[in-house]
Amino acid sequence: MPDLNELCDDLAAEHAALDLLLEPLDAAAWATPTPADGWTIRDQIAHLYFGDNRALLTAVDPGAFVALREVEYVDKSKFAHAMVGPELGPDGPSVYAAWKRERSAFIDEYRTRDPKIRVEWYGPPMSPLSKVTARIMETWAHGQDVADALGTTREPADRLRHIAHIGVGARRFSYTINNLDVDDTSVLVELTAPSGAMWSWGDPGASESVRGPALDFCLVVVRRRHLADTSLVADGASAASWLAIAQAYAGPGGSGRRAGQFSDATHERPWLDGLPG
Repeated sequence: MPDLNELCDDLAAEHAALDLLLEPLDAAAWATPTPADGWTIRDQIAHLYFGDNRALLTAVDPGAFVALREVEYVDKSKFAHAMVGPELGPDGPSVYAAWKRERSAFIDEYRTRDPKIRVEWYGPPMSPLSKVTARIMETWAHGQDVADALGTTREPADRLRHIAHIGVGARRFSYTINNLDVDDTSVLVELTAPSGAMWSWGDPGASESVRGPALDFCLVVVRRRHLADTSLVADGASAASWLAIAQAYAGPGGSGRRAGQFSDATHERPWLDGLPG
């Protein structure tokens, strides 16, 4: 079982990595559009504020969270609006300051939680371990939108293992969210970490596999890169079909990214032919 304090440390490190992109921004830059349709950099950070704010609330006052959930989750359009923090106003620096307060309070609170006691959420109740891991994924994924909006790159770290683990574990969910029959064919996942270490999930004797850089796998499962713009290699029909729809987070997958959107050229891999674009 992961250590909750170590997970909180990794989340704080992810915050610090995103701060390197956000701190230099002037007021006008916060209105820069990101690859997520209709979302500016301000909206991305307001969404992180929303997630940390609600995750903190459900830990300290679950009754208040459930009551709020009943109000805001009944109308999906209103919920989508709430997720970009309209109460924070349009000023990017103010949104950033609010997020820093919420994320700090979230980490302080979750360091004290019993890892075995679940908290209410918009889906099934989650353990503190799962909640902090999910916040790492969300922070990294929306940070990627910010990096892409600014035309820059980030140095990957081995914290990506948390995101890759969610991505592997969400394989069945990837089928159900797309209204497809679940494919339970055994698939071995072997990824190269930023540090050069090898990470693996699944049966080493499986006849099908997914291999490549952990960074590419994480970008695909959070739908921030098109599969064709990565170095991932799928061996087997089930492995390939999974990568084409892979999704590590709950809710609609959105439009994802176009092939070639963040690459000068796609990779030559015959196994991609015929997969959804």
